[in-house]
Amino acid sequence: MWSGSVRCCAALLGVWIALMPVVAHTSSDSSATLSCLSFNLLHGGVSSGLWGSGQDLERRLELVTARLRSLEPDIIGLQEASESRGRGNIAQRLATQLGYEYVFSPASSRLFSRPWANRVVATLMNFAEGPAILSRYPILNWQVYDLPRCGSWTDPRVLLCAEVQTPWGALQACSTHISPKACQASGVAELLQVRPRSSPLILMGDFNTTPQSEGFAQLTGQTGLIDTFRLANPGDTGPTVWQWVYAERPTARWRVDYVFVRPGDRYRVRSSRLVLNTPQRLANGQSLWPSDHYGVLTEFDVLAVPP
Repeated sequence: MWSGSVRCCAALLGVWIALMPVVAHTSSDSSATLSCLSFNLLHGGVSSGLWGSGQDLERRLELVTARLRSLEPDIIGLQEASESRGRGNIAQRLATQLGYEYVFSPASSRLFSRPWANRVVATLMNFAEGPAILSRYPILNWQVYDLPRCGSWTDPRVLLCAEVQTPWGALQACSTHISPKACQASGVAELLQVRPRSSPLILMGDFNTTPQSEGFAQLTGQTGLIDTFRLANPGDTGPTVWQWVYAERPTARWRVDYVFVRPGDRYRVRSSRLVLNTPQRLANGQSLWPSDHYGVLTEFDVLAVPP
């Protein structure tokens, strides 16, 4: 009887030892990594649907696509994603090339309150532009919010937010492109404050405002949003604008592009750096940069994921 108990315990011990690597592996997976990239594509101007090349948009898009394939970000917040009969839908083209899902909201098509009037303008100008979100994970739903125009009624701006189903739960990803006016930054803050707090929130965008500006202070002060680049690089100015696309050297001097994370969420900043910030040498010897903006790529550790 005693020997039978010993054999039984030995068998159980053997099973436990065999399962140990599996249990340890499962535990280590509770901390995963997610990367988010914010990038202004430079559409080339509102008249670029009628004439010109959009500052070499097609060649720049080839360069951007190749570098995004190399970087492999999980979520991309785009600004100045454009659309015309000649170029097609740039956000859709990028998403197709990368194998991502996407949503796109042309802010320029919200100039008037009547949709038919906006369609007429977009057709006549052969142009529309606005923020977009690309994701390697499923996009469950999305919303677009009009921002205050702050006295410039011909310059509509929007906040685009999408709910993304990541392997670690739902994530709210937002992209926007605002003017330097502080009231638009405050408008973004007010909209984010009423967003659900049941899931993490990441905001990406071109805010046309430096960390020392009133708009930045209002945005972060009202929401508590964390500037991920500053958190990861406290001594780095990290300039993102303005890069002349044909320059032989870097010309960016100010930082206006950001990836923010809402405080209290389980996304801890692992690293943040500038990307899409080097030129390509063309066959004619000329330099071509991806955009007049540099991109910002932030990697997060996803913590405390429930089993």
